[in-house]
Amino acid sequence: MQAENFSRFGLDRRLITALSELGIAQPTEIQERLIPAILNGRDCIGQSQTGTGKTFAFLLPLVNQIDTTRPELQAIVTAPTRELATQLFQELKKLLVHFEGTLDAQLFVGGTDRKRQADKLATKQPHIVVGTPGRIGDLIKNQWLVAYTATTFVVDEADQMLDMGFLEDVDQIAARLAADLQMLVFSATVPENLQPFLRKYMNDPRHVHVSPHQTAATRVTHQLVPIRHQEKLTVLKQVIQGLSPYLALVFTNTKEEADEVTDALVKEGVNVDCLHGGLSPRERKQVMKRVAAVDIQYLVATDLAARGMDIKGVSHVINFSFPTDLDYYVHRIGRTARAGADGLALTLYDQKDEAAFAKLVKRGIVFQFVEYKKDEWIVLDKPPVGAGRVAKRTTKSESHAKKDAPKKPATRTGGKAKAKPKKVKPAYKRKARVSAEKKKPRSARKG
Repeated sequence: MQAENFSRFGLDRRLITALSELGIAQPTEIQERLIPAILNGRDCIGQSQTGTGKTFAFLLPLVNQIDTTRPELQAIVTAPTRELATQLFQELKKLLVHFEGTLDAQLFVGGTDRKRQADKLATKQPHIVVGTPGRIGDLIKNQWLVAYTATTFVVDEADQMLDMGFLEDVDQIAARLAADLQMLVFSATVPENLQPFLRKYMNDPRHVHVSPHQTAATRVTHQLVPIRHQEKLTVLKQVIQGLSPYLALVFTNTKEEADEVTDALVKEGVNVDCLHGGLSPRERKQVMKRVAAVDIQYLVATDLAARGMDIKGVSHVINFSFPTDLDYYVHRIGRTARAGADGLALTLYDQKDEAAFAKLVKRGIVFQFVEYKKDEWIVLDKPPVGAGRVAKRTTKSESHAKKDAPKKPATRTGGKAKAKPKKVKPAYKRKARVSAEKKKPRSARKG
């Protein structure tokens, strides 16, 4: 498979060869729209979700611009977590296979030997650095990493940086880089709180927003499990009894919730582990090793811990709660049904989730209501209270039968049909009000 379609960007032949060996022949939409702008030195904002090819959209032009004759730092790439930074570094190494040691790239993340990194930097400065803001900032502050020569700065998963409180660290790094800095920011969303940072460092950026071709993976079945009046953990245990996944991701909204769910499942004898930002670097590394080795069947995780990470073999996604930001629903579901496989997404549903459910329905996601009873899954004929109105509206929309929809039945109160009010002429109420005013004593009239 040839990657000659990338040649028109003027990329180094060694990069073209690496892409061909990776089986990458066609640029994705975000690569088409951003690579030329980055090569021309423009600041860029790439807004896209996982799986759109954004990583190579910045790594390809970044590598292409490195002057290997200058033994100094020229580009810094930051990611909010050690796992994401490591993943980016692995992708970068795939592009450097034919540079035969002429281009030096280093990974700097927390939880690794700081003194050893400092000693290595004392003898040689890398051309490209990939890492977390905390560790890179620490190396710069102690003058081990000479940063003022860097002219390109990539901030990946910027909204996650903001959520995790790392934007100040990113700001301090940017302030120490070259005056003619090219800033490249990539993010699934661009929240208002991120705008001051963007205005501070970016000059007329090219903003490219790439939406996925599908709202959610097309081979995923979306199911809702009503909680009714039960405890959520009780319902989750029932759900798990009816599943036999290769690997299931159970998403929670907070790390406290993740711990609670994990503890409850451990007590049930479920083969489960947990991943969230409250774990130590060593613990997180051990969890990811167990995931890669398929030593666990269920992984309970928060969005921030799991976002952007390449977790293979996910057959099921279980949402213990709807995400607060519904864009994360698509992120979560995108973990399954990869490489042509089918996937199943189960979400615990409470009446208070009606608004979230309605918004996802509007985005084109079709849900089934199911429950696990007497050792079998049953598709419910009627949705639970609170979802019926939305489900009916969805059915009408899908069948394009609005014109043929039956008239609304009379509303019922106390078991008896309430008759519809008789139609009255439009001016009736006004005339009645005027007539009543005239009958009042003059002193009691308005005005």
